[in-house]
Amino acid sequence: MASERERAIAEFKRILAWIVAVAVLMVAGALAYLYKFSTLDTSTVIAVTAGVFLSVLLGCGLFAVAFFSDKSGHDRSVNESTRSERDRH
Repeated sequence: MASERERAIAEFKRILAWIVAVAVLMVAGALAYLYKFSTLDTSTVIAVTAGVFLSVLLGCGLFAVAFFSDKSGHDRSVNESTRSERDRH
C-alpha cells in the first residue's frame, strides 16, 4: 500500500508540473493573441495572466486530484468503510 501511494504521489507531482507548463503556454498564447488583435495595458496583462493561469490550474488540477485519489487507494478505503457500514445494518 505504501509503495502504491508513493507511486501515486510521484505521478501526481509529474502531472502538476505538466499542468503548470501548459498553463504558462496558455497564458503566453492569450497574451500573444491580445497583443496582435487588441491593446495591452498593465491591468489587462495582470487580469489575463491571473485568469487564464488559475482557470487552467483549477480545471486540470481537480482532474489530477481525482486521478490521484483513485490511484493512491483513497477511493477503495472509503468504499470499503461504507460497505462495512451497510453490512452492519
